[in-house]
Amino acid sequence: EKMNSTMSEEPDALSVVNQLRDLAADPLNRRAIVQDQGCLPGLILFLDHPNPPVVHSALLALRYLAECRANREKMKSELGMMLSLQNVIQKTTTPGETKLLASEVYDILQSSNMSDMDNVNEMNYRRRKAQFFLGSTNKRAKTVVLHIDGLDDSSRRNLCEEALLKIKGVISFTFQMAVQRCVVRIRSDLKAEALATAIASTKVMKAQQVVKSESGEEMLVPFQDAPVEVEQNTDLPEYLPEDESPTKEQDKAVSRVGSHPEGAASWLSTAANFLSRSFYW
Repeated sequence: EKMNSTMSEEPDALSVVNQLRDLAADPLNRRAIVQDQGCLPGLILFLDHPNPPVVHSALLALRYLAECRANREKMKSELGMMLSLQNVIQKTTTPGETKLLASEVYDILQSSNMSDMDNVNEMNYRRRKAQFFLGSTNKRAKTVVLHIDGLDDSSRRNLCEEALLKIKGVISFTFQMAVQRCVVRIRSDLKAEALATAIASTKVMKAQQVVKSESGEEMLVPFQDAPVEVEQNTDLPEYLPEDESPTKEQDKAVSRVGSHPEGAASWLSTAANFLSRSFYW
């Protein structure tokens, strides 16, 4: 009987975790989600879910939540959080992208209360450890910054998410709605053009790559018309993690775009309700 109830709840689990992921994408909701009684424990339980898309979606939600520095300590000390992340990284059946995403979240939380120097050492140690667990499948991840024409509301953002999630090799993405950008982490053997093709397939958006010139100026490089420049994109320097990039100020701007804190709050209680029903019987 237990078996049946689990099976009937599977699509529910995915839709709930996707809703949480979409809410977490909005910086204005990140504190509320982590303060909520049911959501964090629920996301941790989702990390053990048998359905791989549920696990990946839960990790994306956690990745968004961890972007808010004020959330990190609570997330790190939440019962089962670090252990479940380790389990995802070490499980042989976990897909490569999901392992990389889990180790990214683990790194951010693990280094949340360290000084910068400890931080760097710890990150390098963790990365080596993660590579050990990931074995030869872990080619290094790289970051691609896209400027997306037409990315101007949450329904467009959802279209964009769906397109990116279909690509094998995409690890995580973060939207900066105020400046129409998407920061995408991909496996280093995936060509950035694949992202542009996927976004173009939405028919309502078009992507260009944001690159830095030697003088530090940002430039937009169109994908379609510049095959030669695109070839070189694989050698671009790694971008800094989001926290160190010059987008901190934009967070305030981002949070004003299409945010409905009241709606989010009522949705959170529905989600928490669902989570307590599904996990605690």
